[in-house]
Amino acid sequence: MLKSFLTSGLIAAGLAATSASLASAADAKGDWVRPNGASKIRISSCGASLCGKLIWLREPRNDTQNPDASKRERPLLGVQIVQSMKPTDQAGQWKGKVYNAEDGKTYTGFIKLVSSDELKLEGCVMGGLICKGETWTRAQ
Repeated sequence: MLKSFLTSGLIAAGLAATSASLASAADAKGDWVRPNGASKIRISSCGASLCGKLIWLREPRNDTQNPDASKRERPLLGVQIVQSMKPTDQAGQWKGKVYNAEDGKTYTGFIKLVSSDELKLEGCVMGGLICKGETWTRAQ
C-alpha cells in the first residue's frame, strides 16, 4: 500500500512538473516592454517555437542598419526580433536567435522567464561566452 501511495505521488508530481513547464511556456507569451520604454515586443507561438515582433515604437523608424540593403527602407514596426526560440533543459528558458536593429546583427539569443512579469533577454557571441541582456516587463 505504501509503495502504491509513493508511486501515485511520484506520478502526480511528474504531471505537476510537466504542467508547470507548459504553463511557463504560455506565460512567456504576451506583450513586453524594454526597460527604456522605447518599444514593445509581442512574444507568441511560431510553430513549436516562440517568436517576438516589434508591435510599438516610441519613435518609429526604418531598419537602416540591416546588412541586407533591400531591407533598410522597411519600417521596424512588425519586424521579428526574437526568432525560433526553443525550450532548453533549464526551466522557463528558450534558445534561438535575436535580431538587434541597432547594429543590424543577429545573435544567438536566450529568453528566460524570471517571474510572471519579467522576461530576461540575452544576445550572445563566441558560443555564449559573452552575453549582453536586459529584463523586459510585461505590458499592462
